[in-house]
Amino acid sequence: MARDSEYYKDKQKKQTLKLRSLLDQLPDFCVDFIYSKELTTQTSTLISYSYDLLTFLRFLREKNPQLKDIDPKSMKLEILKQIQSEDILEYQRYLSLNVDGEYHENGKKAIARKMSALRGMYKYQLIHKHISEDPTALVAMPRLKKDKNIIRMNNYEVQDILNAITIGNQQMSDRQRKYCLKTQQRDLAILTILLNTGMRVSECRGLDLNDVNLIENSLVIVRKGGGQDIIYFGKPVHSTLSDYIEGERQTISPLEGHQQALFYSLQGKRISVDAIEKLVKKYARIAVPGKHITPHKLRSTYGTALYRETGDIRLVADVLGHENINTTIDYYAAIEDEHKRQAANAVDFNRKDINPNHQA
Repeated sequence: MARDSEYYKDKQKKQTLKLRSLLDQLPDFCVDFIYSKELTTQTSTLISYSYDLLTFLRFLREKNPQLKDIDPKSMKLEILKQIQSEDILEYQRYLSLNVDGEYHENGKKAIARKMSALRGMYKYQLIHKHISEDPTALVAMPRLKKDKNIIRMNNYEVQDILNAITIGNQQMSDRQRKYCLKTQQRDLAILTILLNTGMRVSECRGLDLNDVNLIENSLVIVRKGGGQDIIYFGKPVHSTLSDYIEGERQTISPLEGHQQALFYSLQGKRISVDAIEKLVKKYARIAVPGKHITPHKLRSTYGTALYRETGDIRLVADVLGHENINTTIDYYAAIEDEHKRQAANAVDFNRKDINPNHQA
């Protein structure tokens, strides 16, 4: 069930094997850093760290003639001791845009993430006294601006996107309409879940049939960090899930290893993250052509609506699965601005008080 399902066991196994293959490409001083993070960091994050460190090592080999013929695996710790802050700045420029050799083009957010792995590795070596200086500490990280203008949908747009699944679009061909009818109940259930629970796409994809409890109206999910959680849903989700489970899902012949999945592709496999993203964008183009709607925007829509209804930022953080409430506060800062505007007219000293001693 959920975290103990075959899907998540297989996913963890594949990630572990992927991490091992990347570690085989890294020098010992990088491997030691990755191992030091194993007990506190998700395997998927360690994979990203490994990729980012490999990128740095390839940068060194590409820019330093003396390292040109040296495989990253064979590089020694002494190389780190020769790196200066100017080299780190050059690396950031390399990440930003590089057309000579290995192509790179990254925005500030991606550069900050890639630098995080490098800074962590240098800090590890410094703490263990393998090096005496950390050049990354002398280089400023890219400054990321918080965007308060989060794209989300209003109630009318939510209804339009759900109606697009059942009604479709007049510009659809007969072939497209016929194809959509085959997955109508599935698509409606998926979008209704995303819009009414704020669930992540990866969490939705990982659902098994036995994670659904239609008596208690609950779902057991595995969060982004690997923890298991229970979320509750209302009538719209109950209705669309029941229709799908008792309808379309019964007509699918699942492939071996996919029998427990809640949502299937037409090929009988567990639906992929990419497929969910595509179906959301497909119906969004029909219903909300003026907005760039992605699955994460559905999550934003739910979080915004929940906060407006309850005013409880901690509840929103808990339901959305944010480990740090500051993530929620930053993300929904735009709604805080609305509250501030409301406060401007909340106090009116010219308004007459009711005199408790006055008798009509």
